[in-house]
Amino acid sequence: MNAVPGTVVLDIGKTNAKLTLIDAAGKTLAEVRTPNTVRRVGPYPHHDTERLWGWMLGQLRELSALAHISAIVPVTHGATAALVDEVGLVLPVLDYEHVPGDTTDATRYESLRPAFSESGSPLLPAGLNLGRQLDWLQARFPTEFSRARHVLMYPQYWAWRLCGVAASEVTSLGCHTDLWRPDAGRWSSLVERHGWEPLFPERREAWARLGVLRPELAADTGLPVDCEIVCGIHDSNASLLRHLLTLQQSGPCTVLSTGTWVIAAALGSATKPLVEAQDMLANCNVFGEAVPCMRFMGGREFGAIAGEQPAAFVAEDVERLIARGTMALPCFAEAGGPFAGRVGRVTGAMPQTDAERAALATLYVVLMTDHCLDALGASGRVVVEGAFTANPWFGPLLAGLAQGRDVTVSDDSSGTTCGAWMLDAWGRAPDAGAAPVQVWSPPGWQGYRDGWRACVSPWLF
Repeated sequence: MNAVPGTVVLDIGKTNAKLTLIDAAGKTLAEVRTPNTVRRVGPYPHHDTERLWGWMLGQLRELSALAHISAIVPVTHGATAALVDEVGLVLPVLDYEHVPGDTTDATRYESLRPAFSESGSPLLPAGLNLGRQLDWLQARFPTEFSRARHVLMYPQYWAWRLCGVAASEVTSLGCHTDLWRPDAGRWSSLVERHGWEPLFPERREAWARLGVLRPELAADTGLPVDCEIVCGIHDSNASLLRHLLTLQQSGPCTVLSTGTWVIAAALGSATKPLVEAQDMLANCNVFGEAVPCMRFMGGREFGAIAGEQPAAFVAEDVERLIARGTMALPCFAEAGGPFAGRVGRVTGAMPQTDAERAALATLYVVLMTDHCLDALGASGRVVVEGAFTANPWFGPLLAGLAQGRDVTVSDDSSGTTCGAWMLDAWGRAPDAGAAPVQVWSPPGWQGYRDGWRACVSPWLF
């Protein structure tokens, strides 16, 4: 047997899923990924959980030859839950980008959902409020819903499949679900009104060991029979974890968790009240504390502007766009963000090359991020985690928009993976750090930002 100890992080993002093998020091030994596909057959668009399950087991067989895997930690996107009985799913896992029901359903749900002051959860489109999904599933599929023994948040669904122990966890419960009261640490009036509380299993800490791998899975994958399954966490909260645990030493900061979504989480740094209509919200961290956040679908929008295979670009591409006044105005995704419902468009001279399109996409996500930081009243350091750490222009341009804004970029391209590893290595920090960026303020950059804001400000509620 391989004596090298290791932890496997199962990270299911909205666009991709990946398995990462990490050693005891927090170093990545191996990583594999696959698209997270949505099936559009059956009763409604839903996640292809069986394909992911088969892929995961196959990859675990490969990874088991590289290390002695002592634990598996699931981390997933939010706004997703699984209804299960003793055997498995009673209904497919609904894709949150699907609009559940019609206008009548939406109006009925709005009359039932808790106030923003209670839940810290804004009214969101499609199924981004998990409560709306559950309400619709119960109304549309009452027989199947009545068979459910548990409602499992998505990280805990995968933990349950791996070890057979059902649990709930606060970071997923408190993620714009309408199900939770962050300030009170208890169920919302929506849950009480529907009588759903018995469906949610006992709440456990994100770092809790729920049990060991099912024996048949250990035999199938070659993993140790004592491989432990950790409860798991919501992905953007995983990105927060390293900074949350060092907050007393390092002071207030805002963490930008970047991927399909860009989420600005103000750890002790927000100075303005949350505004529901601008997709501000209170997420719950691993200790159940409310964290002021604001977000937009930055990775999705970047791809819509830059194309599926974004080209490399240079400083001159950015400078040409600024000089010409070419701007991308929100928004280029159908779900969420402060400008939800607007149709994205480009003003000024159109980009001429793939490089200019990628440069324009970068300018757009920087300006949207800057807007979110300003709307939150975020002060102190800004730490970039996740996918945008690979964009060498994002951090410098963001730093160039605010006098004295200290922007650092993590040298770990996946803050979610790092945070999930920390759940298994509770009390220890990885070797990865964050480096300050060189401020870049190209000619006309401040004026370009002011012009962009003048265009979008009338659209704010």
